[in-house]
Amino acid sequence: MTYCLGILSKDGIAGLADTRITSGNDTTVAKKIFTVQRKNHSFFIMTSGLRSVRDKALTYFTEVVEDDDESFNKLYKAVNKFGDQVKRVADEDKASIEDAGMYFNLFAIVGGQLEKDEAPKLYLLYPQGNWIEIGPGTPYVIIGNTGFGNPILKRSITYDSPLEFGLKSGFLSFDATRISANDVDYPIDTIVLKRNTFNMIEHRFSEKDLGHISEFWNSRLKDGIDKIPAVALKRAFEEEDVQMSITLKNEA
Repeated sequence: MTYCLGILSKDGIAGLADTRITSGNDTTVAKKIFTVQRKNHSFFIMTSGLRSVRDKALTYFTEVVEDDDESFNKLYKAVNKFGDQVKRVADEDKASIEDAGMYFNLFAIVGGQLEKDEAPKLYLLYPQGNWIEIGPGTPYVIIGNTGFGNPILKRSITYDSPLEFGLKSGFLSFDATRISANDVDYPIDTIVLKRNTFNMIEHRFSEKDLGHISEFWNSRLKDGIDKIPAVALKRAFEEEDVQMSITLKNEA
């Protein structure tokens, strides 16, 4: 499993991906973000699913980029081309993969801004090769292990949130997933693309770098729970009124 998150903001886009790769009893680290960057032309692809499908689709797509990248002047065109490569791999390998008892599985988050995009864009690509665009109404998307980290994003992120705020929320979402699932872990890779800069900034963070944020959050969360004004809940610890109990039994 994996955890990849894309965030859309009025200020740009950001991505966060874990690096854990599991295969049986083996655990390795591998980058899950593929990038293309040149003048006024920047985008990234984050993937979740079968590693063999991912590697083959990206190998094919790399050849497409080498030959045709200059013809992509809007991000959706690059998304279409990557979707074509996913479908190509499906034509070649889906039957044998499913005969072996596995599912043909590759989800991708594609984000970036190309020459004729008025603002950075974010897309979710499905294993069938079709896609949806992520919009301001729900300005983020997770692929991989989606359940544990979703609530904090729903409660915190809006399209008007600054990228820094979004990335903080994204880290807490990753951290909640990491704590709850043993197949998601450090190190994590981040990528940030501010609106109209066409310059992606990438970094890798270890637990040593960010563990203090987890500790701070855990401390504040416990303190916040303790201070919740929940007077009504005190009734849960009070004995039931005896007279009322008798009355209810008689009525029954």
